[in-house]
Amino acid sequence: MARTLTFLGIESSCDDTAAAIVRHGDDGTQILASIVSGQTELHAAFGGVVPEIAARAHAEKLDLCVDQALEQAQLGLTDLDGIAVTAGPGLIGGVMSGVMCAKGIAAGTGLPLVGVNHLAGHALTPRLTDGMAFPYLMLLVSGGHCQFLIAHGPEEFTRLGGTIDDAPGEAFDKTAKLLALPQPGGPNVETEAEGGNPKAYAFPRPLLDRPGCDMSFSGLKTALLRTRDEVVAQHGGLPRAIRRDICASFQAAVTDVLVKKSRRALTEYMDLAPSAPGFAVAGGVAANRAIRAGLESVATEFGATFVAPPLRLCTDNAAMIAWAGLERFRLGHRDGMDLVARPRWPLDRKAAPLLGSGKKGAKA
Repeated sequence: MARTLTFLGIESSCDDTAAAIVRHGDDGTQILASIVSGQTELHAAFGGVVPEIAARAHAEKLDLCVDQALEQAQLGLTDLDGIAVTAGPGLIGGVMSGVMCAKGIAAGTGLPLVGVNHLAGHALTPRLTDGMAFPYLMLLVSGGHCQFLIAHGPEEFTRLGGTIDDAPGEAFDKTAKLLALPQPGGPNVETEAEGGNPKAYAFPRPLLDRPGCDMSFSGLKTALLRTRDEVVAQHGGLPRAIRRDICASFQAAVTDVLVKKSRRALTEYMDLAPSAPGFAVAGGVAANRAIRAGLESVATEFGATFVAPPLRLCTDNAAMIAWAGLERFRLGHRDGMDLVARPRWPLDRKAAPLLGSGKKGAKA
C-alpha cells in the first residue's frame, strides 16, 4: 500500500504566481487547492513579460497564494508531508523568489523540500489528471518550450525533437503583437481565427521537408509580418476581416506542423511496442482547440490514447509542481537548503542542446 502524501506546490517560473496542494494515496489523486495569481495587467503596456516586474510581483504574492491554498484545502502546514517548488528553468528572478519562499517554509516547519523541473511538471501532468502509465509520448508545447518527449519515468525522459528557434507560444504572442491584439497572445489569436479563413494565406510549414521531429516557427512569424505589411500598404490599415484571415491561416500552419511532426514522433514511440500506447499534450498552447483536435486525430490513427489536461492545468500552475515533487519524493529524492534556482534545465540531459549551450548550461 502506498502511503498517502499531501504536498504543497509552488510555481513562479514566468508571470503566474501559483500555489497548490495535491494529495495522493491508494484512494487516488486529489487537487485539494489550486491558486493562480496572474500578472497580465502588470505587463500589458509592454507587449510581453518584463522579468524584473514579474520577480517583484512573485515576491509580493507568493506567501498570499500559499495562505489561500491552505485555506481552500482547509489544512495547516502541519498537515503537509512536503513542499515542492519550481527550481527551473524560467526567468531567474521569479524562480529565485519561489525557491526562497519554499526554503523559508521548509526551514520553519522542518518539512522535506523537493526541487522540481518546471518542464517535468508539464510532462507529468497526464499522470496527475489521468494516471497515464509509462512510457508515453508527450508533446510539451508552451510559450517558451516545444519538444517531443518519451516519458519513461518521473525523472527519465528521451527527447525526440523540438523547436530550434521560437516556441509556438512565443510565435502566437508575437503574432498578436504584430496584429495589434492584446496579450496574452494565444487566446486572442485563437478567438480572431474563429472568424477567419484558414486557407486565405499560404504561410510556410517549416522543416516538413526534412526528416526527424525538430520544428521551426521563426520563418512562419516572418512570413506573417510581411503579409501584414503588404495588407497595410494596400488598404492603409489592417481591416478586421483580413486580420481574422491572417490569424486563421497562421493557426492552421502551426497546427499542420505540430500534427505532422506528431505523426513522426508517434512512429518512433510505437517502435518501443508500449503495452498501453499513450500520447499526451501539455503546456499553454495545448489550450488551443484547433491544435488539440488535430493532435487527437493523429493519436487515433496510431491507436494511442490521447490525453489533454483540463485547460486550467495546461497553463502554468502549482498543482503540476506538487505532483511532480510528490513523484520525486516517492523515489527517495530530497533537497537541502543548498537548492539553487536554475534558468536552464533540460529534461533529457543526454541529448545535444537544441538551442545551444553556454556557461549556464543547455537551454533545452
